[in-house]
Amino acid sequence: MTTSATTSPALPPEAMLPRPFRVVARREETADTVTLDLKAEDGDSLQFTPGQFTMLYVFGIGEVPLSISGDPGSPDTLMHTVRAVGAVTEAIAALDEGDRVGIRGPYGTGWPMEETEGRDVVVAAGGIGLAPVRPVLLALLAARSRFGAVSLIYGSRTPLDLLYLEELHTWRSRFDVEIEVTVDRADAGWLGDVGVVTSLLPRIAFDPKNTVAVVCGPEIMMKVVAAEMASRGVGGGSIYVSMERNMKCAIGFCGHCQFGPEFICRDGPVFPYERVADRLRVHAL
Repeated sequence: MTTSATTSPALPPEAMLPRPFRVVARREETADTVTLDLKAEDGDSLQFTPGQFTMLYVFGIGEVPLSISGDPGSPDTLMHTVRAVGAVTEAIAALDEGDRVGIRGPYGTGWPMEETEGRDVVVAAGGIGLAPVRPVLLALLAARSRFGAVSLIYGSRTPLDLLYLEELHTWRSRFDVEIEVTVDRADAGWLGDVGVVTSLLPRIAFDPKNTVAVVCGPEIMMKVVAAEMASRGVGGGSIYVSMERNMKCAIGFCGHCQFGPEFICRDGPVFPYERVADRLRVHAL
């Protein structure tokens, strides 16, 4: 029987009101991407499931949906990694320690963490798609004995676009997790792999009949990875993807993120691949 992703409970009216948070730390990941640590002004933690997102509001400018990239075991600090690609995200990337923002959420479905117990887990990420799966990796490593083989395959455009470099090095130094990284274009100092993410799959060990795949990145990358995992015997119901098309309101009211009969903000963003495979042939405008 196929298990669907975890669905968030019904939201009370006050969930639509932004809670004030303060930036307590800021780290530059790449030339256009930053990671912000946020703490609630009321002191209450924000409990979340890996894969969920919040709506982050910059006062006077607007709000955008952002996947939570923090540690689910440390909910007192809310962590977001954001790439500056528009007016609101540029304003978020320019925030500094002490600045104030509004947060709504968390919203949406999460990765199927309960389903992964006792099974091999393959995490595949492309570009900034590593941010939404970082909580999965942290949860897996925090309870390592409860899972089978754990692997991460990760690709970015260039070495300068890689996220969480220190953590990647730390994870690679462990003996109980396999980390493989590739880039599309190398520079003079890059000694690693060059090529697409799927070129890394033959290196990692997993039992196709007992594996859960967690995939996040550009839609074409997710389609290719999911197809490759399926060709190796991983069932479509055990391959999960995160869709983040055009989310605006976070509650399925405005209709911007309608995806066939579903709304990504309410029914996703995490879906079993077999549930959305046919619709992934249609690209967002």
